[in-house]
Amino acid sequence: MTPPAERRLLAIAMRLVAAVTLTLMFAVVKLADGRGVNLFESLFYRQALALPLVLGWIAAGPGLPSVRTHRPGAHLWRTIVGMAGMALNFTTFILLPLAEATVLLFTVPIFATILSAVLLKEPVGLHRWAAVLIGFAGVLVVVLPGGAGMSTKGVAVGLVAALVVSGVSITLRQIGRTESATTTVFWFTVISTVAMGLLMPVFGRMHDTETFGLLLALGLLGGAAQLALTASLRLAPVSVVLPMDYSNLVWSALIGWLIFSTLPSHTLWLGAPLIIASGLYIVYREHRLHREKTAAAGAID
Repeated sequence: MTPPAERRLLAIAMRLVAAVTLTLMFAVVKLADGRGVNLFESLFYRQALALPLVLGWIAAGPGLPSVRTHRPGAHLWRTIVGMAGMALNFTTFILLPLAEATVLLFTVPIFATILSAVLLKEPVGLHRWAAVLIGFAGVLVVVLPGGAGMSTKGVAVGLVAALVVSGVSITLRQIGRTESATTTVFWFTVISTVAMGLLMPVFGRMHDTETFGLLLALGLLGGAAQLALTASLRLAPVSVVLPMDYSNLVWSALIGWLIFSTLPSHTLWLGAPLIIASGLYIVYREHRLHREKTAAAGAID
């Protein structure tokens, strides 16, 4: 059943809100690092301060009983992979300018296609393999010598981050067969907050008021982005809302210029269209194949 047009428009709006808040969150991570906040602290405050938002959202909606689960092991694994991906994402944005880091994370659909073929043995046709090659060609263009601020370490971490995040997307796809997005968000936030909270006496530091203000903003922005992403998927299919994620390039270029006085390199504007086109085509092909399989199953029934 196709969602009403107004629900699709609301879903697109929510996805755009998520794109802006995520970009702001990464900018705050970069600012906090410059004020002596270590990576572990950023991860802890990102999750701990988002927890009240998540709890309030669930309480106002489906209610806390809705998050009961019979798959604690799956949620634990999702948390481990998810936190690894978040740590790598944060490190990427610390090491690279915002726009360049954002473009590297656009390779997630490309890596997800490869992992689907290798790990899940899903058939990947010639079209999607061609899109994968085009996407990696775009990466090579972006990281060509002369790309401003593109340190080798930052590029390596960014690509590993995209690989791990693509693993998260596959994990979510498998968990989503039995668990709602609300349940997954709840357990991810709770498990990670409790686990890292136990380690805060080791890694936590005292900071000044302005720095704690940044950490508060980090948690609230991250929580708001997570809720907006989840809400967008409840209102419309992935194929409708996912293209909005690529607006992150606009926000990261703008925020990078306003806050850090950095402008994207010329190679980024050459390579980014290839990476974006690759990701969009992969999503389009997956959506089309899914519709064809659904139609075929309906015909058999």
